[in-house]
Amino acid sequence: MATSHDENKEKAIKYEYLDHTADVQLHAWGDDLKEAFEQVATAMFGYMTELDKVEIEQTKEITAEGDDMINLLFHFLDEFLFLMCVDPYFIVKEVEILEFDKENFKIRAIGRGEAFDLDKHPQGTEVKAITYSNMQIYDENDKHEVYVIIDI
Repeated sequence: MATSHDENKEKAIKYEYLDHTADVQLHAWGDDLKEAFEQVATAMFGYMTELDKVEIEQTKEITAEGDDMINLLFHFLDEFLFLMCVDPYFIVKEVEILEFDKENFKIRAIGRGEAFDLDKHPQGTEVKAITYSNMQIYDENDKHEVYVIIDI
């Protein structure tokens, strides 16, 4: 039986592995945990556009609840991300937490900013989601920090 010459040849490899970064880690801190939460939300919006181009024309209120502090931080950021995902897209320049209940894991906060406008706001990187991956919260006497990885 005749064997085709190609049957015994190895197929050429026609693929490669390329490095791809789909995540960015945000690190924020403050004089207390409330400020660290405010700062990490602001950092997320700063990744989407240049915040110095954003004017404060409107205020949007969000509420978030969680089962623990990590879950609360996730929902807090997710609520703010939602503002940028629904039309009209709202870009936040400043975040202020009005109520921060660390015992019952509830937050009421406002974001100050304006409708996102590509003619005015340089488009940075789209944030697709907040992740729980390696999320960290430190709330000690002299250390109030959060680390959050966002999917971009």
